[in-house]
Amino acid sequence: MSERVAVRKTYKLFIGGKFPRSESGRSYLVQSSNVSLASRKDARDAVVAARAAVKGWAGATAYNRGQILYRAAEMLEGRREQFVALGIPGDEVDAAVDRWVWYAGWADKLSQVYGGANPVAGPYFNLSAPEPTGVVAVVAPERPALLGLVSVIAPAIVTGNTVVVAASPTEPLAAVTLAEVLATSDLPGGVVNILTGRITETAPTLAAHMDVNAIDLSGVTDGELAADLEVKAAENLKRVLRPAPVDHDWSVDPGVTRMTSLLETKTVWHPKGV
Repeated sequence: MSERVAVRKTYKLFIGGKFPRSESGRSYLVQSSNVSLASRKDARDAVVAARAAVKGWAGATAYNRGQILYRAAEMLEGRREQFVALGIPGDEVDAAVDRWVWYAGWADKLSQVYGGANPVAGPYFNLSAPEPTGVVAVVAPERPALLGLVSVIAPAIVTGNTVVVAASPTEPLAAVTLAEVLATSDLPGGVVNILTGRITETAPTLAAHMDVNAIDLSGVTDGELAADLEVKAAENLKRVLRPAPVDHDWSVDPGVTRMTSLLETKTVWHPKGV
């Protein structure tokens, strides 16, 4: 009998809650697996899916968003050994689970902490309330592949934004496996969209896209590329989170800056009753 040849798994993109192949039909071999090589068309499709999900996700109650993030933590905990089998250290998986829980706890507290009544001269109530920016493009950190990814996705979506993520091109299996977790975590389709492949191909499309409201360049390590993406983002005045330092420790307390950087503030005036 001839020796059996194992079937190599092909990992797909995650767009609109589904797992399509790249429209180009391309894939590349990485981490002993076939992974879809996203095209510029895939990036545009992901933005369309993210935009379609904004109204429902931003309109959900903060409590509900927190529940869904906590559910993602539960599902990730249940698949811990699968992530470890992909070569991700157990401590990193545990930290990623805890990061989901930490952000879930903030869901119904941000408005209380960063909103409020403002003192004004006149018979009016003047109220400020944080609101989501909209569609956020994210270039995920190369490493740590899982914890870095969770650390940029969670703060964006807990505040009501939707995201299109350009995952680590060298360690994409953490991202596509996390997509499988999110697909079973009650997260509405389109809230998180994940592209695998070349950052140099998808990121410029996202930075220049007129329906993207903000871009997080945390995972960009090439200074020239980062500068080019900022220039493209300026076309429609996107909010820009600049690249993280090369030696950034993603395991430390994340603070609230990533959440508040992706919020707008609405101020409302209302006359006081007599």
